[in-house]
Amino acid sequence: MREDKLSIQSMDFAVQIINLVKDLKAKKESIISNQIGRSGTSIGANIREAHYAHGIADFIAKLRIALKEANETGYWLELLFKTNYIDEATYKSLSSQCTSIRVMLISSINTAKQNTDK
Repeated sequence: MREDKLSIQSMDFAVQIINLVKDLKAKKESIISNQIGRSGTSIGANIREAHYAHGIADFIAKLRIALKEANETGYWLELLFKTNYIDEATYKSLSSQCTSIRVMLISSINTAKQNTDK
């Protein structure tokens, strides 16, 4: 189990997304809950895969996939808020966490790219 900040935050975020999906399913919402369940948990899975990448290019590719999944998750969170499936406090909390993960991913990708240039 990884102990770096990005791995920890993405795992914590995935747990919260799974709990959100449970709540959405209890409200009989299935379209968005299926989408956010996949994208929100995929972030951490791709970060985990990146740790066992076959070289720097594969590492960067996995982090880019995680970044795309985080962007998609942000979209689903906004849609859930705008359709009144989640309240403002839940939206702001999850969106903030998702943004934090995206910022760390961008930083990690940029650092990895710089290390390939050396």
